[in-house]
Amino acid sequence: MMCLPASPRALASRLGLGLFVLLCLGIGQALEKKVVRSKVGEEVGLPCCHEIPSSDSLDRYRVYWQKNVREVVLAYSDGNMISKHERYQNRTEMDPWNLTLWVSPVGILDNGSYQCIVQRNSIVVCDESVILFVTADFSKPNITAEVSADSCESTEMVVTCSSHGGFPKPRISGTLNNVSVEWDASWVSESSLSPYNVTGKLVLNVTKDINITCSVEHSGFSKSTSLLIEKTNDCIVPPVPPPYNVIIASIIIVITFILAITLAARYLPRHVCSRCCKHQDSVEEGVKEYTKTSMSSKLTAETSSV
Repeated sequence: MMCLPASPRALASRLGLGLFVLLCLGIGQALEKKVVRSKVGEEVGLPCCHEIPSSDSLDRYRVYWQKNVREVVLAYSDGNMISKHERYQNRTEMDPWNLTLWVSPVGILDNGSYQCIVQRNSIVVCDESVILFVTADFSKPNITAEVSADSCESTEMVVTCSSHGGFPKPRISGTLNNVSVEWDASWVSESSLSPYNVTGKLVLNVTKDINITCSVEHSGFSKSTSLLIEKTNDCIVPPVPPPYNVIIASIIIVITFILAITLAARYLPRHVCSRCCKHQDSVEEGVKEYTKTSMSSKLTAETSSV
Protein backbone atom coordinates (compact mmCIF):
# COMPACT_ATOMS: atom_id res chain seq x y z
CA MET A 1 0.00 0.00 0.00
CA MET A 2 1.44 3.36 -1.02
CA CYS A 3 1.33 6.28 1.46
CA LEU A 4 0.70 9.68 -0.03
CA PRO A 5 2.69 12.59 1.35
CA ALA A 6 0.78 14.83 3.70
CA SER A 7 -0.18 18.28 2.54
CA PRO A 8 1.63 21.33 4.01
CA ARG A 9 -1.56 22.36 5.79
CA ALA A 10 -1.84 18.93 7.46
CA LEU A 11 1.82 19.04 8.50
CA ALA A 12 1.39 22.50 10.02
CA SER A 13 -1.68 21.33 11.90
CA ARG A 14 0.12 18.30 13.32
CA LEU A 15 3.13 20.38 14.28
CA GLY A 16 0.95 22.91 16.08
CA LEU A 17 -0.83 20.13 17.95
CA GLY A 18 2.49 18.61 19.00
CA LEU A 19 3.79 21.94 20.27
CA PHE A 20 0.54 22.48 22.20
CA VAL A 21 0.88 19.07 23.89
CA LEU A 22 4.50 19.76 24.83
CA LEU A 23 3.53 23.16 26.21
CA CYS A 24 0.75 21.63 28.35
CA LEU A 25 3.12 18.99 29.65
CA GLY A 26 5.70 21.63 30.52
CA ILE A 27 3.13 23.77 32.33
CA GLY A 28 1.83 20.72 34.21
CA GLN A 29 5.33 19.82 35.37
CA ALA A 30 5.96 23.40 36.39
CA LEU A 31 2.74 23.58 38.38
CA GLU A 32 3.26 20.18 39.99
CA LYS A 33 5.51 20.81 42.98
CA LYS A 34 6.84 18.29 45.41
CA VAL A 35 5.39 18.55 48.92
CA VAL A 36 7.26 17.36 52.00
CA ARG A 37 5.48 17.21 55.34
CA SER A 38 7.12 17.36 58.74
CA LYS A 39 6.31 18.10 62.38
CA VAL A 40 7.92 20.69 64.60
CA GLY A 41 11.10 19.30 66.18
CA GLU A 42 11.71 16.58 63.59
CA GLU A 43 14.42 16.25 60.93
CA VAL A 44 13.36 16.62 57.31
CA GLY A 45 15.13 16.25 53.96
CA LEU A 46 14.18 18.38 50.96
CA PRO A 47 15.11 16.60 47.69
CA CYS A 48 16.91 18.44 44.91
CA CYS A 49 16.21 18.04 41.20
CA HIS A 50 19.72 16.81 40.33
CA GLU A 51 22.06 14.10 41.54
CA ILE A 52 25.80 14.28 40.85
CA PRO A 53 27.06 11.17 39.03
CA SER A 54 29.72 9.06 40.71
CA SER A 55 32.09 9.96 37.88
CA ASP A 56 31.71 13.66 38.68
CA SER A 57 32.21 15.76 41.83
CA LEU A 58 30.68 18.73 43.62
CA ASP A 59 33.75 20.80 42.76
CA ARG A 60 32.39 21.39 39.25
CA TYR A 61 28.98 22.65 40.39
CA ARG A 62 27.33 25.65 41.92
CA VAL A 63 24.32 24.77 44.08
CA TYR A 64 21.84 27.22 45.59
CA TRP A 65 19.11 26.40 48.08
CA GLN A 66 16.81 29.34 48.60
CA LYS A 67 13.43 29.93 50.26
CA ASN A 68 10.60 31.99 48.81
CA VAL A 69 12.93 33.05 45.95
CA ARG A 70 14.62 35.85 47.94
CA GLU A 71 16.09 34.13 51.01
CA VAL A 72 19.26 32.09 50.36
CA VAL A 73 19.38 29.19 52.80
CA LEU A 74 22.85 28.04 51.71
CA ALA A 75 25.05 28.09 48.61
CA TYR A 76 27.96 25.98 47.37
CA SER A 77 30.58 26.84 44.76
CA ASP A 78 33.48 24.67 43.66
CA GLY A 79 32.70 22.22 46.46
CA ASN A 80 32.77 24.85 49.24
CA MET A 81 29.97 26.53 51.17
CA ILE A 82 29.97 30.21 50.31
CA SER A 83 26.80 31.34 52.10
CA LYS A 84 24.35 30.26 54.81
CA HIS A 85 21.44 32.20 56.29
CA GLU A 86 21.86 32.99 59.98
CA ARG A 87 18.46 31.47 60.81
CA TYR A 88 19.68 28.12 59.47
CA GLN A 89 23.02 28.10 61.25
CA ASN A 90 23.67 24.74 62.95
CA ARG A 91 20.34 23.44 61.60
CA THR A 92 21.04 22.67 57.94
CA GLU A 93 23.44 20.65 55.83
CA MET A 94 23.49 19.46 52.22
CA ASP A 95 24.27 15.98 50.93
CA PRO A 96 27.26 16.28 48.54
CA TRP A 97 25.87 13.77 46.02
CA ASN A 98 22.08 13.97 45.81
CA LEU A 99 22.12 17.60 47.06
CA THR A 100 19.31 16.98 49.57
CA LEU A 101 18.86 19.82 52.06
CA TRP A 102 18.51 18.48 55.62
CA VAL A 103 16.87 20.66 58.26
CA SER A 104 16.82 19.76 61.96
CA PRO A 105 15.01 20.59 64.12
CA VAL A 106 12.16 21.89 62.00
CA GLY A 107 10.28 24.98 63.19
CA ILE A 108 7.02 26.59 62.12
CA LEU A 109 8.95 29.42 60.44
CA ASP A 110 10.53 26.83 58.11
CA ASN A 111 7.13 26.38 56.50
CA GLY A 112 7.20 27.50 52.85
CA SER A 113 8.49 26.94 49.33
CA TYR A 114 12.16 26.03 48.70
CA GLN A 115 14.04 26.10 45.40
CA CYS A 116 17.08 24.06 44.36
CA ILE A 117 19.18 25.59 41.55
CA VAL A 118 22.10 23.60 40.14
CA GLN A 119 24.64 24.98 37.65
CA ARG A 120 27.55 23.24 35.90
CA ASN A 121 29.97 25.32 33.92
CA SER A 122 27.59 28.29 34.25
CA ILE A 123 24.80 26.27 32.66
CA VAL A 124 21.64 25.65 34.67
CA VAL A 125 21.27 21.92 35.08
CA CYS A 126 18.01 22.05 37.05
CA ASP A 127 15.76 24.53 38.80
CA GLU A 128 12.82 23.09 40.73
CA SER A 129 10.80 23.89 43.84
CA VAL A 130 9.69 21.80 46.78
CA ILE A 131 7.14 22.85 49.42
CA LEU A 132 7.78 22.15 53.09
CA PHE A 133 4.54 21.85 55.04
CA VAL A 134 5.22 22.03 58.78
CA THR A 135 2.66 21.03 61.41
CA ALA A 136 2.61 21.16 65.21
CA ASP A 137 0.48 18.92 67.40
CA PHE A 138 -2.22 20.49 69.51
CA SER A 139 -2.59 19.65 73.15
CA LYS A 140 -5.27 17.18 74.16
CA PRO A 141 -8.58 19.09 74.26
CA ASN A 142 -9.78 20.10 77.69
CA ILE A 143 -13.55 20.15 78.31
CA THR A 144 -15.17 22.05 81.19
CA ALA A 145 -18.86 22.63 82.03
CA GLU A 146 -20.22 25.54 84.07
CA VAL A 147 -23.81 25.94 85.27
CA SER A 148 -25.32 29.23 84.13
CA ALA A 149 -28.96 28.60 85.16
CA ASP A 150 -30.61 25.85 87.17
CA SER A 151 -34.13 24.54 87.70
CA CYS A 152 -35.86 21.27 88.56
CA GLU A 153 -36.74 20.64 84.91
CA SER A 154 -33.34 21.42 83.31
CA THR A 155 -29.87 22.81 83.92
CA GLU A 156 -28.37 25.34 81.51
CA MET A 157 -24.63 24.78 81.11
CA VAL A 158 -21.87 26.52 79.18
CA VAL A 159 -19.49 23.83 77.88
CA THR A 160 -15.99 24.95 76.85
CA CYS A 161 -13.43 22.96 74.83
CA SER A 162 -9.89 24.36 74.49
CA SER A 163 -6.56 23.29 72.97
CA HIS A 164 -3.30 25.13 72.32
CA GLY A 165 0.17 25.09 70.77
CA GLY A 166 -0.73 23.64 67.35
CA PHE A 167 -0.23 24.60 63.73
CA PRO A 168 -1.80 25.28 61.24
CA LYS A 169 -5.22 26.71 62.07
CA PRO A 170 -7.37 23.77 63.21
CA ARG A 171 -10.99 22.75 62.89
CA ILE A 172 -12.98 22.00 66.04
CA SER A 173 -15.86 19.54 65.97
CA GLY A 174 -17.72 17.24 68.33
CA THR A 175 -20.66 15.02 69.16
CA LEU A 176 -23.44 15.09 71.72
CA ASN A 177 -24.63 11.56 72.51
CA ASN A 178 -23.10 10.48 69.17
CA VAL A 179 -24.89 13.26 67.26
CA SER A 180 -22.74 15.92 65.57
CA VAL A 181 -22.76 19.41 67.08
CA GLU A 182 -21.34 22.72 65.89
CA TRP A 183 -19.06 24.60 68.30
CA ASP A 184 -18.86 28.37 68.48
CA ALA A 185 -15.11 28.43 67.80
CA SER A 186 -12.49 31.18 68.14
CA TRP A 187 -8.76 31.13 67.34
CA VAL A 188 -5.83 33.12 68.70
CA SER A 189 -2.40 33.37 67.02
CA GLU A 190 0.32 36.02 67.04
CA SER A 191 0.84 35.68 63.27
CA SER A 192 0.15 33.41 60.32
CA LEU A 193 3.30 31.44 61.20
CA SER A 194 2.69 31.14 64.96
CA PRO A 195 1.04 28.40 67.05
CA TYR A 196 -2.72 28.60 67.44
CA ASN A 197 -4.90 28.42 70.52
CA VAL A 198 -8.47 27.34 69.83
CA THR A 199 -11.57 27.53 72.03
CA GLY A 200 -15.06 26.23 71.33
CA LYS A 201 -18.24 26.88 73.32
CA LEU A 202 -21.68 25.29 73.54
CA VAL A 203 -24.76 26.32 75.54
CA LEU A 204 -26.80 23.25 76.54
CA ASN A 205 -30.04 22.62 78.41
CA VAL A 206 -29.26 19.43 80.30
CA THR A 207 -32.36 17.41 81.16
CA LYS A 208 -30.59 14.05 81.46
CA ASP A 209 -27.09 12.58 81.52
CA ILE A 210 -25.19 13.38 78.31
CA ASN A 211 -21.83 12.41 76.82
CA ILE A 212 -20.04 15.15 74.87
CA THR A 213 -16.92 14.77 72.71
CA CYS A 214 -14.62 17.51 71.42
CA SER A 215 -12.12 16.96 68.57
CA VAL A 216 -9.39 19.27 67.27
CA GLU A 217 -8.37 18.41 63.69
CA HIS A 218 -5.65 19.68 61.36
CA SER A 219 -3.78 18.31 58.36
CA GLY A 220 -5.28 14.86 58.76
CA PHE A 221 -4.45 14.63 62.47
CA SER A 222 -7.03 14.63 65.24
CA LYS A 223 -7.13 14.65 69.04
CA SER A 224 -10.33 14.08 71.02
CA THR A 225 -11.63 14.21 74.58
CA SER A 226 -14.96 13.07 76.03
CA LEU A 227 -16.84 14.23 79.12
CA LEU A 228 -19.91 12.78 80.85
CA ILE A 229 -22.22 15.50 82.17
CA GLU A 230 -24.72 14.24 84.74
CA LYS A 231 -28.10 15.77 85.55
CA THR A 232 -27.74 16.03 89.32
CA ASN A 233 -30.45 18.51 90.31
CA ASP A 234 -33.35 16.15 91.04
CA CYS A 235 -35.24 18.51 93.37
CA ILE A 236 -38.78 17.70 94.55
CA VAL A 237 -41.39 19.69 92.68
CA PRO A 238 -43.84 21.36 95.14
CA PRO A 239 -47.45 20.16 94.73
CA VAL A 240 -49.67 22.34 92.64
CA PRO A 241 -52.55 23.80 94.73
CA PRO A 242 -56.00 22.62 93.64
CA PRO A 243 -58.25 25.01 91.73
CA TYR A 244 -60.52 27.42 93.61
CA ASN A 245 -63.71 25.49 92.73
CA VAL A 246 -62.26 22.29 94.16
CA ILE A 247 -61.41 24.08 97.41
CA ILE A 248 -64.96 25.46 97.76
CA ALA A 249 -66.52 22.07 97.05
CA SER A 250 -64.23 20.40 99.60
CA ILE A 251 -65.18 22.97 102.27
CA ILE A 252 -68.90 22.43 101.60
CA ILE A 253 -68.49 18.64 101.88
CA VAL A 254 -66.60 18.96 105.17
CA ILE A 255 -69.20 21.36 106.64
CA THR A 256 -72.04 19.08 105.53
CA PHE A 257 -70.33 16.10 107.14
CA ILE A 258 -69.83 17.98 110.43
CA LEU A 259 -73.47 19.10 110.45
CA ALA A 260 -74.63 15.52 109.79
CA ILE A 261 -72.59 14.22 112.70
CA THR A 262 -73.87 16.99 114.96
CA LEU A 263 -77.50 16.34 114.09
CA ALA A 264 -77.01 12.59 114.48
CA ALA A 265 -75.46 13.13 117.89
CA ARG A 266 -78.45 15.15 119.02
CA TYR A 267 -81.26 13.03 117.50
CA LEU A 268 -80.20 9.46 118.32
CA PRO A 269 -80.13 9.75 122.14
CA ARG A 270 -83.71 11.16 122.23
CA HIS A 271 -85.05 8.50 119.92
CA VAL A 272 -83.51 5.71 121.96
CA CYS A 273 -84.79 7.22 125.22
CA SER A 274 -88.36 7.54 123.94
CA ARG A 275 -88.38 3.91 122.87
CA CYS A 276 -86.98 2.84 126.22
CA CYS A 277 -89.68 4.84 128.07
CA LYS A 278 -92.51 3.37 126.00
CA HIS A 279 -91.21 -0.11 126.63
CA GLN A 280 -91.00 0.52 130.36
CA ASP A 281 -94.56 1.91 130.45
CA SER A 282 -95.88 -1.15 128.65
CA VAL A 283 -94.13 -3.41 131.12
CA GLU A 284 -95.56 -1.50 134.08
CA GLU A 285 -99.04 -1.67 132.60
CA GLY A 286 -98.64 -5.39 132.11
CA VAL A 287 -97.61 -5.80 135.71
CA LYS A 288 -100.58 -3.78 136.87
CA GLU A 289 -102.98 -5.84 134.77
CA TYR A 290 -101.47 -9.05 136.08
CA THR A 291 -101.78 -7.79 139.63
CA LYS A 292 -105.42 -6.81 139.14
CA THR A 293 -106.19 -10.19 137.63
CA SER A 294 -104.55 -12.01 140.52
CA MET A 295 -106.35 -9.95 143.07
CA SER A 296 -109.71 -10.57 141.37
CA SER A 297 -109.11 -14.28 141.28
CA LYS A 298 -108.18 -14.32 144.93
CA LEU A 299 -111.30 -12.45 145.97
CA THR A 300 -113.48 -14.74 143.93
CA ALA A 301 -111.96 -17.80 145.58
CA GLU A 302 -112.49 -16.41 149.05
CA THR A 303 -116.08 -15.57 148.30
CA SER A 304 -116.81 -19.03 147.05
CA SER A 305 -115.38 -20.61 150.17
CA VAL A 306 -117.61 -18.54 152.41
